[in-house]
Amino acid sequence: MKHNERHHLKDNELAKALTGAQEFVGPRAKTIGLAVVGILVIAGLAGGFMLMRQRSQSRGQELLAEALVALDARVVPASAAGAEGDAPAAAQFNATGTFSTEAAKLNAALPKLKAAAEAYPDQAAGITARYHMAGALAALGRHAEAITAFDDVQQRAGGNSLYGRMARLGKADAQAKAGQLDDAIASWKTMVAQDSSELPVDAILIELARAYVTKGNTAEAKQTFTQIVDQHPDSPYVAEARAGLDTLNAAAS
Repeated sequence: MKHNERHHLKDNELAKALTGAQEFVGPRAKTIGLAVVGILVIAGLAGGFMLMRQRSQSRGQELLAEALVALDARVVPASAAGAEGDAPAAAQFNATGTFSTEAAKLNAALPKLKAAAEAYPDQAAGITARYHMAGALAALGRHAEAITAFDDVQQRAGGNSLYGRMARLGKADAQAKAGQLDDAIASWKTMVAQDSSELPVDAILIELARAYVTKGNTAEAKQTFTQIVDQHPDSPYVAEARAGLDTLNAAAS
């Protein structure tokens, strides 16, 4: 077939295709136009949502960063002395970015942490802020508020997430410091029973053993100390566990 003939056939095929497309589109032009407009509207809404979400996440990170600046500030007692002949350490820093006590620092950080947590409660920044807020509350002795905040972290982050697991540990510690030893023991026993590689089981066991000692549950304390020694021989808590066993055995003899 000559070149001109092949070219002519292609032109005919193209013409037929265009004619067929026109015949199809013609009576459906309005419907197709509305569909195109709808697609463009949906794309615009999706783009706007993504932009708003990015801005929201950015703002959440900014609030969290502001809170962490206060939380990570230095504590310099007003009576701390510098080198001989210098002003007291706190005066040298001119109180910029420093606090005279840990409690003062935590009280200054709390409103910022709360603002970040409540502004974006289900975002990563908000969950992180709420976890640190719970820790600050616990450190200030506000254990009931800390327990509530740790529960909220678990609910929002998910029990198996990093912050969810840390919140469970924080809650049990807050319960113990609040005198709720039975609740703390129950929490620690549940975590130990899970035997998760993502949990510091030896650290949980030593807290559990200490709680048993405080309650006077000698048999349970011995069993828990022994579990640390036998199952976690490389743990930094082995020395304390052995000493605990020696003390309990000596008291029983």
